[in-house]
Amino acid sequence: MAVTEKNIPAAQPPEKFEKIRLEKPSTSAAGFMGVKVAIEHVVSEMGVGGLATLFKLNQKNGFDCPGCAWPDPDEKRSFLAEYCENGAKAVAEEATLKRADPEFFKKHSVHALTQWTDYELGKSGRITHPMILRPGASHYEPIQWDEAFQLIADKLKSLPSPDRAIFYTSGRASNEAAFLYQLMIRMYGTNNMPDCSNMCHESSGYALSTTVGIGKGSVTLEDFQHADVILIAGQNPGTNHPRMLSALEEAKAKGIKIVSINPLPEVGLMNFKNPQGISMLTGAPLTDIFLQVRINGDVSLFKALLKLMWDREQEQPGSVFDHDFIQEKTEGFEALNADIASYDAEALAADSGVPFHLVQETAELLCSKKNIIACWAMGLTQHKNSVDNIRELVNILLLKGSIGKKGAGTCPVRGHSNVQGDRTMGIWEKPKPEFLDSLHRVFGFEPPRAHGHDTVSAIEAMYAGEADVFFGLGGNFLSATPDTNYTAKALMNCDLTVHVSTKPNRSHLIHGKTALILPCLGRSEEDMQASGPQFVTVENSMGVVHMSRGDRKPASAALLSEPAIVAGLAKKLLGSEKVDWVKMVQNYDHIRDAIEAVIPGFDSYNKRVRKPGGFYLPNGSRTGDFTTPDRKAHFTINKAQELRLADDQYLMMTIRSHDQFNTTIYGLNDRYRGVNNERRVIFMNPRDMEKAGLKTKDVVNLVGHYEDEKRFAYKFLVIPFDIPERCTATYFPETNVLVPIRSKADHSHTPTSKLVIISIEKAKS
Repeated sequence: MAVTEKNIPAAQPPEKFEKIRLEKPSTSAAGFMGVKVAIEHVVSEMGVGGLATLFKLNQKNGFDCPGCAWPDPDEKRSFLAEYCENGAKAVAEEATLKRADPEFFKKHSVHALTQWTDYELGKSGRITHPMILRPGASHYEPIQWDEAFQLIADKLKSLPSPDRAIFYTSGRASNEAAFLYQLMIRMYGTNNMPDCSNMCHESSGYALSTTVGIGKGSVTLEDFQHADVILIAGQNPGTNHPRMLSALEEAKAKGIKIVSINPLPEVGLMNFKNPQGISMLTGAPLTDIFLQVRINGDVSLFKALLKLMWDREQEQPGSVFDHDFIQEKTEGFEALNADIASYDAEALAADSGVPFHLVQETAELLCSKKNIIACWAMGLTQHKNSVDNIRELVNILLLKGSIGKKGAGTCPVRGHSNVQGDRTMGIWEKPKPEFLDSLHRVFGFEPPRAHGHDTVSAIEAMYAGEADVFFGLGGNFLSATPDTNYTAKALMNCDLTVHVSTKPNRSHLIHGKTALILPCLGRSEEDMQASGPQFVTVENSMGVVHMSRGDRKPASAALLSEPAIVAGLAKKLLGSEKVDWVKMVQNYDHIRDAIEAVIPGFDSYNKRVRKPGGFYLPNGSRTGDFTTPDRKAHFTINKAQELRLADDQYLMMTIRSHDQFNTTIYGLNDRYRGVNNERRVIFMNPRDMEKAGLKTKDVVNLVGHYEDEKRFAYKFLVIPFDIPERCTATYFPETNVLVPIRSKADHSHTPTSKLVIISIEKAKS
């Protein structure tokens, strides 16, 4: 039974307003304002000296941005600023001079902290010591590392089955930490390894694995300079991956056409002022064609494009499709050909919400060009039919032969700095037999073979009382996941909850009978181990593995690195008979040697990763050597989802503000959408507002509808915006409470955070 009442209010941000100020949305991204905001943020958190830290951000001898996974240039890096506004904010958040020390937790009870907003919690500072909340206690108190490790190990050993423990991973963990973590968990005896991929790009991984053989993108950053057309679907680079705008600006200067597909007109894709170029003054329009698709109209749009391309191919055989590529490299063309023939392009366009003349213009462009790159993010991946969204894009590329060659291919843009690397390291609830065989060969134990829990099923297991321990390596699990009240109750059912963190977040306040916070080093901080200072490695969105070395003095002498935390627990839990955990963390080269022995593609790991810029991992879809079972790329048959709304219902998607990254709230402004000092807003089409009798800044309650269930989010301000009719947008995590735990994508089980059916009620004064 779903938790539908407003019965765990502390799990959600307080329902209070912050004196909203509305302005005209920005007409360009970055520019002087981006530089100004970044500097102000860094100085406010780190002092003037913090500016020097930025010069090492994303440099070959520096540290990797703790924000997004957009790749760095292979060759020359900008000395002035190889980072973006939100990258600077991410570093400032991590390297803040504020401290959440034992005195902070002594002063503020857990109950008192639940009344703080997520923004206020994040601004409280770095956690300096391991902390414990004992059963029945009102305050966290310090605990020694050795005692904390022993407590966790004793509890895990006491469980009737290792499968009653859940081990979550955030995408910020390094390769070294992730590899040790999965090794410890599998030696313990479970594959319960949900991670943030389950909530974002799991749909991409499934769609790409089944069509082209590898769940990663195929392009490199250089390919953006050799394309003819770049499609950008369901993505807001101006906020979530701002450095991508520089690559798009360079592409546009070469005459490459850019098509943007999104329910909202994102300013970063419309006009970009590069802080390091002449466009700082003039601006650079990026998008040639903007297709304002309705929420979940993507399959209809892509299919309309396919049908128009197919029509042209019938009129002029060989002029559109790459038949040599299709015959040599693919399977399923005949079935796709028959499917496309059965549709009407104009009807499909109408269903997508995009004017037919714009669909025709885009199809004409695709017909006449050979090299196409398709980029996408969570606007495509968080729907019930999200796998179909991506597979239909792949169909377009395969028909054009636009994969496996320079200037063409797939580009899922990952949202966290090492989420792709964590999966490469084995953080997956459905490990491949070959990976488990390798672990057995190298470490001499039999790994569990049964699939474990993904994020959604892990929450369901905790809710049902089928899991007793939750361990989170990074992240803010409660605020990142769907169905907030349900997830809160699930966590509260646990005997023990443990979070490896850098700063306080809401997950620390919604806890099991016993709760631990284990504070870790940040990316920018020096990691000193027995053999000297260490570096870690990460993998970016395009499959480049490279080093990251911090040099700032740690926020506290009591902090441990993530690999050291994992090894400290593993030694207590498993002993050192099969793995010398202490040796592993004395010098991280030992961890990388183990990775090389287990995972293909990491030959001479320690040598190659020390080369400035790192190295590319093997990728069959990049070279046209598709690693599906039959060594062919596969066309697929995909269908639009049938949605039925009552007269008073709307589709809602959750989005980020410009002042946040994932669940981290940097500030309360979203200047690209003209909203200042407020997050509790719902963006609506002005015509929908008029029909509903709503005015700007009216206070409303949102009611989520899923099957026979209702969910509630209270006190939001109505804001008119350029969004398709019957579509709305809200910030997460404030409206995660409306995302049903049981509403998930087919095949990938990703929560449907971009497809929530709601009604809107005026709040009682």
